[in-house]
Order: sequence, then structure tokens, then C-alpha cells
Amino acid sequence: MKTILLIEDDDKNGLRDRLKDCCRTIHRARSEQEACGLIAVVEGVILDIPLSQLHHWQAALTAMRRVPLLWHCTEQKLPAQMDWGFALDGVLFPSMTAAELKHALLWGSRIHQQRKRWGEEREQLMQRIEERKWIDQAKAVLCEIRGISESEAYDFLRKQAMNERKRMGDVAASIVKVYQLIHG
Repeated sequence: MKTILLIEDDDKNGLRDRLKDCCRTIHRARSEQEACGLIAVVEGVILDIPLSQLHHWQAALTAMRRVPLLWHCTEQKLPAQMDWGFALDGVLFPSMTAAELKHALLWGSRIHQQRKRWGEEREQLMQRIEERKWIDQAKAVLCEIRGISESEAYDFLRKQAMNERKRMGDVAASIVKVYQLIHG
């Protein structure tokens, strides 16, 4: 990551100085308003905040823009059951050297990209499942109305989609909605 947004209450632990070896530009913010103005130009965010504020900042930053989020943990004692939140891509520690920080930032970026791909794949699968539901309902409607077999109904849907240059799911949804309007 070349450009980082560092969210911090104060610079008491010198993290910003240690990050200068890892990044070209470090922007600093102490409030959500400052972060909102800077998040568009950064490649990642490091949260140098207490554990008690972690969930709040994760939610606020994720609502602004999805970027790799790493937490700089300076807590002396963590809870036995740690809830890292929903958007954390890595954890940094005060004992890390500059080289370790650099590797952790690269790893956090990689984790973020992987999680992003998984989210996109999940969304595509959910759309395919939804489309499949419409197709199954439309096949049932066509079987009932036209008195044809399920495979003939599927072929009809496929041909209709090709003729209209639409996706099969869209054609199926139209058929089901019209049927529901007429018979509902």
C-alpha cells in the first residue's frame, strides 16, 4: 500500500514514524469527518485506536468505502473470546519491525482482495439461485397452461430468451408475474 489513512487518537506510540518506511503517503484523521474527506484517496486504513472503538470505526469506514482495514493493537490484555469485527484484514503490533509492518500491510491488502472476490462470487451465486427459482416457477406455469412436459417448458423458455435477447431468468420472471396478475 502506497497511500494509507491512519486513524489515531494521538501519536504516543510512534506508529506514524515506523510506517514512513512502508508507505509513500500517510494521511492522518482523528474524526469521521476528517476520514470521510481522505478515504477516497487511500489504498488502506490503519486503525490506531483502543479496542473499545474498533467496531464503531469499522462500521463507519466500511460505510464510506471498502478498503483494507488493519488494527494496530496496543492493548495489554485482550478478552478471552475476541470479536475482531466484520471488516478487519489484519492486526499490527508495536513490536513489529518496519519489514514486518510492510509484509503485514501487503498481506492485509491480499486478504481484502480475496474477501472482496468471495463476496462477488457469493453475490453471483445468489443471483443464479434467484434466477433458478424464477425458471422453475415459469416451467410449472407453462406446464399447467400449455399442457407440456417440463423439458418442453425449459426449451420454450430458452428459445423465448434467445428471441427476445434476454436472460432466461428475466423471461421466466415475466411469465410468472403475468400469470400471478391474471390468476392472483
